Amino acid sequence: MARGKASPPVMNPAEPARAHQTKKRTRIQEENEQRILDAALEVFSSYGLRGSTIDQIAAGAGMTKPNLLYYFRRKDDIYLSVLKRTLEAWLQPLEALGAGDDPRAELRAYLDRKLEMSRDNPKASRLYAMEMLQGAPVLGVVLGTRLKSLVDEKAALMRRWIAEGRMAPVDPYHLIFMVWATTQHYADFEVQIRSVLGDKAAGDRHFEAATRALEDVILGGIFGR
Repeated sequence: MARGKASPPVMNPAEPARAHQTKKRTRIQEENEQRILDAALEVFSSYGLRGSTIDQIAAGAGMTKPNLLYYFRRKDDIYLSVLKRTLEAWLQPLEALGAGDDPRAELRAYLDRKLEMSRDNPKASRLYAMEMLQGAPVLGVVLGTRLKSLVDEKAALMRRWIAEGRMAPVDPYHLIFMVWATTQHYADFEVQIRSVLGDKAAGDRHFEAATRALEDVILGGIFGR
């Protein structure tokens, strides 16, 4: 009988890393776990889950393989933790949207923060994009639960702003998608952008121009100049 393909790992946000199962984690344990996840992000964003190895991650973290396996039993567990950390970081700006009472300032802060995240952590954006292009085999459950609930909540907030006459009547969902698409483009297509802009992209100088352009187009279209 032919052996079937292995099922993709299923993300369980409550599942801790192996070292988390100790009663009291030390500062060294926390630092080592972050070293592993940082190294894994570099490896996974370059080679994907299947093309990556524990040995590559251990080398990147400056650890022996047995030491790494104390923290994570399997490569899949590391991949889940990297994606979880990425998603948690990306949800924070969306969760903060609406903390103030000025819709324009709130949307500007969200737009700017998303662009900053693409500038500061492009590899996380590219890994997330790889997961989406593969059909979200790991994050699919979370996309349909926590992410959807959060987007629904912020869409309801924007509909209230619209009803109060405080912003133009745009579709909130597609506005959020637009912010995601435009800001994450600067991470996912970084090579293309730098090829086109040349010296203008040296030292990330183009992000200041990108911020102004996106604010002018998106916020100007919603709230006027």
